[in-house]
Amino acid sequence: MPALRPSPITPTVDFERDGVQHGFLRLPYSRDDSAWGSVMIPVCVIRNGKGSTALLTGGNHGDEYEGPLALYDLARALDPKNVSGTVIIVPAMNYPAFRAGTRTSPIDKGNMNRSFPGRPDGTVTEKIADYFQRELLPRADIVFDFHSGGRTLDFVPFCAAHTLPDKAQEKKAFAAVEAFSAPFSMRMTEIDAVGMYDTAAEEMGKVFVTTELGGGGTSRAETVRVARRGILNVLRHAGIVDGAVEKARTQWLDMPSGDCFAFAEEDGMIETMVDLGEPVQDGQVVARIHPVGRTGQAPQEIKARMPGLLAARHFPGLVKAGDCVSVLGVAVQG
Repeated sequence: MPALRPSPITPTVDFERDGVQHGFLRLPYSRDDSAWGSVMIPVCVIRNGKGSTALLTGGNHGDEYEGPLALYDLARALDPKNVSGTVIIVPAMNYPAFRAGTRTSPIDKGNMNRSFPGRPDGTVTEKIADYFQRELLPRADIVFDFHSGGRTLDFVPFCAAHTLPDKAQEKKAFAAVEAFSAPFSMRMTEIDAVGMYDTAAEEMGKVFVTTELGGGGTSRAETVRVARRGILNVLRHAGIVDGAVEKARTQWLDMPSGDCFAFAEEDGMIETMVDLGEPVQDGQVVARIHPVGRTGQAPQEIKARMPGLLAARHFPGLVKAGDCVSVLGVAVQG
């Protein structure tokens, strides 16, 4: 198999240099308004001697804001004297999507979190994914990727890791989740893990942790506070930043099967019948989808297929067939 060509991305920072560096991952991108233009992805490196490396990312989807808010703040405030090792911060991983306020890139419609391992000769999104796959992930010991619900989903604020075949790796990830101390902590199941950043990191044996902190295409004061406190907690837990973990009460949740998810089978206007965090019984109606093409038609009822609590819901008032309507979590002991 022929070797992959080098990445076209050039960092303007030195990942091996001590101190604080603010720079860019520069990706050449020739377009109508700039023949020799570039996509300039902000990056910060904070390094102090030898030690573990944390790779922190937000904006994997461009309409999710708690992560970028917490990470731009961390890049500005973290003192290297309090660091043992290296912190690499990319607050807006899919920078074109972040600038557009969209889930996917306006350049190529690429979903960064379904584009791994990427390609050095692919689309803009694939080139960014390839750089993370080959250049940044191998440097990291712990990888933290912030998410929230974006414009289409809203979540109870939780930190999460995946159940993994390697139980030692899984244990380290869940310990980092516990250190983050979100209001909820999730043992997470993905309905489609192919091409995900999560999967790329986990397959390399990295400790991978993520979040879902609210949603609706905006942020709340509460969820931003959770993000800012939590990421410092994780860095302290990993021994990369000085100080004690500031523990807060968390409720552990599990996603034991695909029955946690419910999907719309018709287009229409959605009526949420249960609020986030409320208990749900097996067979209970969690949402109704009202036809809008004519009057006199009964709504479609979306019923839970298991007991639990409502961990996520569809956010906009209109829904399309195939959209995720709700996600349930089951309360468990940590």
